[in-house]
Amino acid sequence: MENHKPRIALDMDEVLADVVPKFLDFYERDFGRRPKKEEWWGKKIYQLPNAAHIRGYLHEPGFFADLPVMEGSVETVQWLCRYFDVFAVTAATEFPNSLRDKYDWLEKHFPFIGWKKLVLCGDKSIIWADYMIDDHAYNLERFKGVPLLYTSSHNVDETRFTRLNNWAEVRAFFEEEIRKKGLVPA
Repeated sequence: MENHKPRIALDMDEVLADVVPKFLDFYERDFGRRPKKEEWWGKKIYQLPNAAHIRGYLHEPGFFADLPVMEGSVETVQWLCRYFDVFAVTAATEFPNSLRDKYDWLEKHFPFIGWKKLVLCGDKSIIWADYMIDDHAYNLERFKGVPLLYTSSHNVDETRFTRLNNWAEVRAFFEEEIRKKGLVPA
């Protein structure tokens, strides 16, 4: 029987792609000021008073096209691909205009993942992998593998999952997994 590399499912928004600067820009445009971090830390920016309409911008064409890459993610994911079968998994179907944006964004910033390993879905409970890194606890609740919560403002009070605060911590976590499992690079 063929030996397979362990599989990692990586969420895109707020794990690989940083949506916060874009939401802050919209808030500033709509309200004439940029909210301080203490105002929105612990929730989504569109949960600030009178800002619910900002969530609607997720439906606009191009919203996802130019998001910044999370610091350290490209190098770490490239390294992970040596030991693991890495997939980008995003619950994108709620925002149909995002499908092309996300495909193009991934090709631009993470071409080594490739189109065959991009999963666009609505409900991540369908995902089978050994590990999943996501910023939303509800995506990890029914996950059968090792659930890993990537820190984002809206999940700072969540305590049920192993937390990874940044891509340096992601690398450290998987260095330990590689050591424990005796994995060798492909």
